[in-house]
Amino acid sequence: MSVVSSVSPSFSAAHRIYVKSLYKRALVDSLNWYIRRDLWRNKAIEIRAEFERNRNVTDPRALASIFEKAEAELARTQHPDPYRPALFPDGTKWERNIPVSSSNAVPALRGIHDHESDRS
Repeated sequence: MSVVSSVSPSFSAAHRIYVKSLYKRALVDSLNWYIRRDLWRNKAIEIRAEFERNRNVTDPRALASIFEKAEAELARTQHPDPYRPALFPDGTKWERNIPVSSSNAVPALRGIHDHESDRS
């Protein structure tokens, strides 16, 4: 006895991962444009509605077209200065006040001519 899957066979695991990634990137990018989450929530609902509208598309060519348009829209609306959490790489506190150890110390500058010592 075989179990009939409710998911179309054209939707592989890689497809689902890509769609989830696209959805998350759209949400994160839209959040970069809003300071208040209560205002951002309406945009998040619009993004979700757009994904739900295309949920039952099974034609591979139509899917490719939808993905291409979504990627283009995401690139077009990408924030020029996205939010970075303070302690993440490129954040305002990233590697701030790291204790200096002997392996991180700047090597002594040898062989550089000291102009001040020549003036005596």
